[in-house]
Amino acid sequence: MTAAWDSLLIVAAGTLAGIVGTAGGITSLVSYPALLVAGVPALAANVANIVALVACWPGSALASRPELHGRAAWLGRWMLVAASGGAAGAALLLLTPAAAFADVVPFLVLTGSLVLIMQPRLSARREGSARNNSLILVAGLVAVSAYGGYFGAGSGVMTLALLLITVDQHVARANALKNILVGAASLVAAAALVFLVPVDWAATVPLAAGLLAGSLIGPRLARRVPAGLIRWFAALLGAGLAVKLWVDPG
Repeated sequence: MTAAWDSLLIVAAGTLAGIVGTAGGITSLVSYPALLVAGVPALAANVANIVALVACWPGSALASRPELHGRAAWLGRWMLVAASGGAAGAALLLLTPAAAFADVVPFLVLTGSLVLIMQPRLSARREGSARNNSLILVAGLVAVSAYGGYFGAGSGVMTLALLLITVDQHVARANALKNILVGAASLVAAAALVFLVPVDWAATVPLAAGLLAGSLIGPRLARRVPAGLIRWFAALLGAGLAVKLWVDPG
């Protein structure tokens, strides 16, 4: 995959994916199908997507410094939990046959889409459910981070919902914590994949460049574009992708 048009498509899709992700959507529901359209096989596209996603979170983390003030000790503890889950997800990806991965992808994408649509309802439940239950947080964070290391679409939204229920009812603070935890899981998973499997750098580099650009644009654009519009766009795109992959996994 070396065609200039393919690279431009991936950069553009990465930029849109970064914007969607930082606006509360699902980054991979834009970036992953773009890799498939560019001709990258399903498993190679997933590896490229996971590695490139590392470029998406530093900007949002820097922008959230006020919300992260005083949470260094908490983050140091829970980043290790998220990182262990990300490593488990990467290991599962490495041990899963490519054919089996192609079979499960539609259901993963559809799950991510449904979670994205349900995000407002899940967040609204925080008023009655926000208790700092460490057991729920440990189990939930390991599971969601493992999913993030395996595929990732929707892991950020799932992590945000988990934190709103168990840690902090304030959306901005919970989102800031989510950015760091998802980043930790993504970094560990990406590092494992880079060292252990071939990475399609011709797809990964332009996607990472687009994601970085999108993560810088997203917070500004999100102030003007209704979040619901972006959320439904990404969810419908993901549902369409799930149907396409179910009907034609090749």
